[in-house]
Parts: sequence; C-alpha cells; structure tokens
Amino acid sequence: MRSSVEEAPDHCAIEFAMEMLGGRWKLAILKQLVAGTHRFGELRRALPGITQRMLTRQLRELEADGLVTRTVYREVPPRVEYALTDVGHSLDSITDELDKWGRWYRETVRREVPSGPRPPV
Repeated sequence: MRSSVEEAPDHCAIEFAMEMLGGRWKLAILKQLVAGTHRFGELRRALPGITQRMLTRQLRELEADGLVTRTVYREVPPRVEYALTDVGHSLDSITDELDKWGRWYRETVRREVPSGPRPPV
C-alpha cells in the first residue's frame, strides 16, 4: 500500500517521489500529457506496449496524486480527456531531462556496452 504525504519521513523525499512516479509507465504518461490534453485512446496509441488495464490504473493513481485531471464530457459516445494539473506541470522539466538522458544513453552508452553475460562483481 502506498504511503501518504503526511506519513512520509522528511529524509525519504526521493523514496516518496519514486513511489509516486515509479514504475514503467507513469513518467511516459506524464511526458505525453506535457504536450496537452489527450483522450484515453490517444494515450494508448502513443504508448505501445501498455495494456488498457495498466493505463487505466496508472491514470487513476496519477489523478489520485493530483498530477492529472480527468474530465468526462456527457456526450454520446462519452468522451474522457486527461490533462496535467499545475502540480503535474511542475514535472515538465524533469520529464524533459529524463527523455534527453534516455535518448543519450540509448545512442551512446548502450552501443558501447557489449551484449552478453556480465562479468562477476
């Protein structure tokens, strides 16, 4: 079970942030929403490999943490849109830097690391 902000000790700020943002998909979802409001299907297409169940779960957690808003339009068929809150936008520079670092790592370091078994430590 996730701890609340009030329960998190002061010395564990990184651990708490990782609890909120950790996992394979949350930062990728936030990165998509930096560009603007998206519907569920748009997010699903932008993140190949994520299941519908996982996307729903991650969006619910991000919404519960106050990083994402969910707006339901009473139309037929129903339309649901997701957008970053102001708190979610506070992560814009972080997601941008992680994106840059990931691209750099993939293009430089990953090419230099030989594939195969790693030497014993």
